[in-house]
Amino acid sequence: MSFRIWKKGEGEAGPPARDVSRALSGAAILPPDLVAASASRITTMALVAAATLSLFALLDRVFSGPHPGSSGVLWLIGVAGAIGASLVMAWIAGREMLDSEKLLDAALVYEVVMGFFLAVNIHSTPMAAGIPRGWSAVAVWALAYPLIVPATRGKVILATVATAAMDPVGLLAQVAAGNPPPHGPAVWFMFLPTAVAATVAIVVSGIVYKMNVEAERGHEMGSYHLEELLGSGGMGEVWKASHRLLARSAAIKLIRPDSSGSDGRESIKRFEREVQAAAGLQSPHTVDIYDFGTTEDGTFYYVMELLEGFDVETLVERFGPVPAERAVHILIQACHSLAEAHQGGLIHRDVKPANIYVCRYGLEWDFVKILDFGLVKNTGSEINERQLTLAGVLAGTPGYMAPEMGLETTDLDWRADIYALGAVGYWLVTGQTVFDPKRPPMQIIMDHVQKAPVPPSRRTSNAIPPRLEEILMACLQKDPNNRPQTMQELSAALRIVPLDREWTEERARRWWLAHAREAQGEGVAAKPTEDKASAPTAAVAG
Repeated sequence: MSFRIWKKGEGEAGPPARDVSRALSGAAILPPDLVAASASRITTMALVAAATLSLFALLDRVFSGPHPGSSGVLWLIGVAGAIGASLVMAWIAGREMLDSEKLLDAALVYEVVMGFFLAVNIHSTPMAAGIPRGWSAVAVWALAYPLIVPATRGKVILATVATAAMDPVGLLAQVAAGNPPPHGPAVWFMFLPTAVAATVAIVVSGIVYKMNVEAERGHEMGSYHLEELLGSGGMGEVWKASHRLLARSAAIKLIRPDSSGSDGRESIKRFEREVQAAAGLQSPHTVDIYDFGTTEDGTFYYVMELLEGFDVETLVERFGPVPAERAVHILIQACHSLAEAHQGGLIHRDVKPANIYVCRYGLEWDFVKILDFGLVKNTGSEINERQLTLAGVLAGTPGYMAPEMGLETTDLDWRADIYALGAVGYWLVTGQTVFDPKRPPMQIIMDHVQKAPVPPSRRTSNAIPPRLEEILMACLQKDPNNRPQTMQELSAALRIVPLDREWTEERARRWWLAHAREAQGEGVAAKPTEDKASAPTAAVAG
């Protein structure tokens, strides 16, 4: 799958303290997501109200017949006024004629106006002496409206009380028109349901409001607001996010304390150490990490740049194996990132097509970013063996794990990444993994330990330069001493591979322009590491 990753450049400052406190207290503003949905909710509510009133008006005329005298006039005013107000409100909201905040204020006026017209309609027919009517349309409206259409607490209380007050106002209009008033306790029975409905609406809407605020609070990560879930896996989630002040998109990876089992919090501590180490890398081909932290509930998150393009896995799956010259171009850039990591004592340990991202980056085409240092190992640490690999678990992706990783050797070094990058090159030029991906994970790992790989030229009809094949097969040697010994050595060898054609900037530009729409449509954030979740991108129990 392809993905988007974060774009470097956002500052560290958070939103103004005043705005944050107002948002989280719920005292003055609504959560942004709720405000954004207001037009749709208001339109739906108004259209449903207009349709319901039309239906009941028709049934009233069919079964009750025309209303005589002043009652008929009041009935017509109530019905026509309510339907007309609903259609106007639906038109204003549907056409987005007002911004969200003004629309919500207009909707509160509409709520009260509807209460008046409903009351006029209800009271156009005098109540039978001593018989209460039960719940009127005003009571139902006063209860339902504030639970569906959002507003701040003060405005909800004001509008709900005003709407409920329209019930006795409608009765006064009836009496003023000459209809007989109800007598004695009947008045109290008439308005009691409306008073109860208004009270319930105020209380319940307050609960709903707090839930919305808490939900919004849960979508805040430091200075960033989570907008869209882009992917999830065994180790967490990746969200598209935006910085509150800089208005730039980003990707945030969340690692929740319960995602790693009983050792969740210790795993998060290890992730934090590793993110700090990876954030110190300066290669332009390493995905930038410019913010991280831990929320109150223990969720660890880090923020990444957001780009559009394809990971190498998706690139090959969608468009087929790449020409040899393009594979060399991609591998050399990957070497640049990993060489710096290795010099800093870091081993990636999860080099695979899904973690190598190709994109348009500024004015450069086919620019490579290495992603997801979530399994990085620091060779200079005194606690190497405890950094990420839990007891009895092999961390990594079986299809790209070096033999020494499968054997759980204690002296694992950077040459495991060289093996994995050779397997990535194999995938690029053949469109196939080194060993059968349909086999169980442990058998794939043992294939890397025991079986000799088939030369890539035998598994594709595409031309592969003999020297490139020699380099890839050298990377896939079982003995680390027989592989290229550093990423710099590997990069130097790749640079002098004889090629029939060069992968030029112009060729890359033409390719990306031809596939720009697909890259934009398919861009998703860096996938969360699925280790400990399921094969083939999985941790494997030993």
